[in-house]
Order: sequence, then C-alpha cells, then structure tokens
Amino acid sequence: MHGFTLMVCVGYNATNLLEALVGKLLSATLLVTSMLTLCGLGIAQAPPAPDPDKPYQMEYYYKTQWGHQEEFLELFKKNHYPVLEKEIAQGRILSVRLDTPAYHMPEQERWDYRVTIVFRNAQAAFTPVDEHKIQLELFADQATFKREEQRRFEILEAHWDLAISQIALEKK
Repeated sequence: MHGFTLMVCVGYNATNLLEALVGKLLSATLLVTSMLTLCGLGIAQAPPAPDPDKPYQMEYYYKTQWGHQEEFLELFKKNHYPVLEKEIAQGRILSVRLDTPAYHMPEQERWDYRVTIVFRNAQAAFTPVDEHKIQLELFADQATFKREEQRRFEILEAHWDLAISQIALEKK
C-alpha cells in the first residue's frame, strides 16, 4: 500500500499505475518463461551416459596462491602422485597426466595445474577407494605426510573436478 500511496503523491494517476503494474507482470512472466525454456534446453542437451566398458576421464583443476605454484607441485609429486601410481598398479587408473597453461590467463579464469586421470571405466571413477590404506602403506612418517598434505591444500585458492563426456563426431 505504501508504494501506491507514494506513486499517487508524486503525480501518478490510476491509468499510469495500471500500465506500470501490467508491465511488471509481463516482465515477470517473460522471465519465468525464459528460465523454464533454458532449463528445458539444458536437459535436452545432457551429455551421453558413459559406456561402462570404456575408459572414463576426469580433470582436476588447481589454482594456487600467487608465488606458491612450485611448492604445490613439489608436494603433489611427493605425496599425491605416489598414491595415484599405486592405483595405476592396482588397475583402477589407466593413466595420469599433469598440465599447466603455456600462457597467462585472466585471474578469474586462471588455473595453475590440471591433472587428467583416465580411469578403467566410470564405475572405477566413482567407486570410493581406500586412499588412507594406500597412504599408510606408502608413507611411514604419517605426521610429516599429513602436515605436508595440509600445507598443499592451504596454498590453494581453488580446486574443482570436471567429469569429461566424449561426444562422437562420426556420422552413423
């Protein structure tokens, strides 16, 4: 009611108020319709389900605090890569690759390292593994291991995982 009173006080008449309300209602309707349409398009373009018999790829992105890229890399190679190598030996993982951008990027989009892991299949990628058991086997000095792993994550600004779906380009 306060909005109506204010509009009348500043010189709006009933016709102008009605036009404004109808305009707002149409804008809200268009917004909701657009959102529902976009959601429907997203569902229609969902990636294909992974083939259970084919390798499955995941990418892990790491953005470190400025000046800590080398420290992160050293800790990753010392403490995490051996765990991944053990999972390769067990057959869960087929390969691990580490990449870094060749050129600089805008800060918001910046990432320092991308670890690409190719799993035996999607089930292997999403079935939990007992990494703690592997860590106990590989690192006798658990106090140092835990301290260094904590440090590796302290110097991160961001970390995200991305499941990759391959889309066949051949015509069928």
